[in-house]
Amino acid sequence: MSIALTKGRSARFLFALPIALLAMGSIDLSADTNLDDTLSREERQKIDLSNYRVTDTNASYFDVKARMALLEQTDSTILLQLSDKLSMGPSCRQKTNSEPITTRGAIPGFYPRRTAWELATGPLFDFEDSVSNLAGSFVASGDIYYAECLVHYLYRWAEAEALTDFVYDTAQPQAWFASESMLFAAAMAYSIVRPFIDGLEEERADIEQWLQGLALQHSAVPGPPQDSCCNNHLYRRALYATMIGVLVEDNDLFRFGVSAIYSALHDMTEEGALPLEMSRGRRATHYQNYALNYLITNMQVIHRQGYDIFDLEYEDSNIHEGVDYLFQILDDPAALGDYAPQEQYTGFLRDPQYFTWMEIYLSHFDHQRMASLITRARPTYSRSAGGHVTLYFMDPDAQEHIYTDERRQETEAFRGLSN
Repeated sequence: MSIALTKGRSARFLFALPIALLAMGSIDLSADTNLDDTLSREERQKIDLSNYRVTDTNASYFDVKARMALLEQTDSTILLQLSDKLSMGPSCRQKTNSEPITTRGAIPGFYPRRTAWELATGPLFDFEDSVSNLAGSFVASGDIYYAECLVHYLYRWAEAEALTDFVYDTAQPQAWFASESMLFAAAMAYSIVRPFIDGLEEERADIEQWLQGLALQHSAVPGPPQDSCCNNHLYRRALYATMIGVLVEDNDLFRFGVSAIYSALHDMTEEGALPLEMSRGRRATHYQNYALNYLITNMQVIHRQGYDIFDLEYEDSNIHEGVDYLFQILDDPAALGDYAPQEQYTGFLRDPQYFTWMEIYLSHFDHQRMASLITRARPTYSRSAGGHVTLYFMDPDAQEHIYTDERRQETEAFRGLSN
């Protein structure tokens, strides 16, 4: 029986993986597992997406000018606190003096070697924090200093041809995975500031050429057909492809990003489960949420190009079914049925980076359960997938104060953390 089951068929099956195989982004499916009902890379490439094209190269993933105007007038305590903190941004000299990463290197797996992984990825995360914080400081302060600093910072990396030589090995794909988030961190931050920059034409041209080249090089690696060709890592590659496609008006990259949305909806079960994420055993709930983080953020980029992507129905599925299913299994793990063990890991709910997509979703739709949950997580921040998302998306009337009642937080928002 296949992992993904099309609409109208029974969507209950017994599938479990040894925990040792749950290395981040790498799922070793058994040889007798039938993947016929999931969309292959080749099938995805055949979808006619010719109607999708870049319409506004200066459209970031939110209306930066309108948001800056709102922040100047708001009396929201949360937004004011964020703005005040970010307005005192980092030292540009310190940022531009940091060394770009130009050496080849492999990165150990996340789950089997967590400490080694953290040491290896520290410099990569510094890059993501740097670009995200510079963009946030510009939005919060309106000071062009931070926008120009971001351009100078990225230019140093582009001039050094950073990240162009990464290790890819199917048995150790972490360097490839890490490159994904660095690309969309850079692209999303740059998209915020570029329309406000006068001059620096040479720097901007080099940055854009560098980003486009990296996106083409990185996305040319399809990933193993059993997993990262088509699971959350496809959605991560799609996010940088869409954003960089917008920046450089590359319709092929843009359509690659759009194709991931179609792929996810094609694979979605009748309940709204993403099958390749459900295959993660005790982390199935985490990966359903993790996948939505990139799908929803990508849809926001596409939406800003004028497409009603949030309303897309494909193969009788829509993204709202995936969202609702996440909250079903958060509220009642029994809703997982035979997809995964009911003793689910929920420690991800402690980390605000996993809530950023909810901020974006709530800027479009009402969702009472989501609106309640996110109040315990604000301010949300992702060093790569959107940066200071609460600052950019939260309705000023949604919440007045940061949630500080830790006892209530433990008992209401983060149930099941011992699992």
